Amino acid sequence: MGEILRATGDALVLLFSWEPALWDIIGISFSVSLRAILISAPLAIVVAFVLTIGRFPGRRALISFFNSLMAVPAVVVGLTVYLLLSRSGPMGDLKLLFTQTAMIIGQITLAFPLLVAMSHAALQAAEKDAWETAITLGAKPWQAMLTIMREVRFGLLAAVIAGFARIIAEVGCSMMVGGNILGVTRNIPTAIALETSKGEFIQGIALGMVLLFLALFLNLLLSFVQGKGELT
Repeated sequence: MGEILRATGDALVLLFSWEPALWDIIGISFSVSLRAILISAPLAIVVAFVLTIGRFPGRRALISFFNSLMAVPAVVVGLTVYLLLSRSGPMGDLKLLFTQTAMIIGQITLAFPLLVAMSHAALQAAEKDAWETAITLGAKPWQAMLTIMREVRFGLLAAVIAGFARIIAEVGCSMMVGGNILGVTRNIPTAIALETSKGEFIQGIALGMVLLFLALFLNLLLSFVQGKGELT
């Protein structure tokens, strides 16, 4: 117990000593995941809106498909993206493997089904006749869409927060397509895995604290959002 407390204290000292190598890892992690969520969220919300408002063959199958994809392990997504980007894969000529771009692609693939499923659930909470009413009153389709999205904005924001939380803490996909290259693709989860495997626990604990603080912040923010502006 004493060793754990001592290691935790050393980790706090390391974290607040602004060690460049440590904060470089943290910066890469946040940079990659923020870009991934900013790219995937708008498209996912539009897809969810079409699945909510539209009436077309295969709609229910698509909804079930996205719900099922939420359960796919990150390592399976990583393997799929790896095969696509590998030298012998269909996108091998782009030479994206073991780059931040590859990590972003992997995280987009991970976040997209979750964002669609949660956004669809949020949009279903809107008034059923809101779309027809807005169109009848002369609103253009995009204006009607924005009106409905504004009505369920807290639910949509909750979906984005949940998607970000999923991708910033995943390790399997980032390790496979990023390669865990120091200063390039080494993010918080892959660095923790590496340091733990080497028996170097202090940096791993420090980085784990960052994820714990982030989890606490995101949960508080999610509670605030789900309470529509009030902490419960």
